Amino acid sequence: MNSQSIAGILGAIIASIVLVVAIAYGPIGQFGKPAKPAGVQPGQAAPAPAAPAPRGPVIREVPNQ
Repeated sequence: MNSQSIAGILGAIIASIVLVVAIAYGPIGQFGKPAKPAGVQPGQAAPAPAAPAPRGPVIREVPNQ
């Protein structure tokens, strides 16, 4: 067995491991995964918006004397 055949076998093993991981964690949809919860329930109201955050110091023009 020469080094090229060993490299080919190891490459095939690594490629199969990468393929299995990609299938397990990839975006295949809901196949084999639990359903995601639906967002906000219709009976619940969104909280009232808070007051706007201050934007920093106010700089006013000072008249020259």
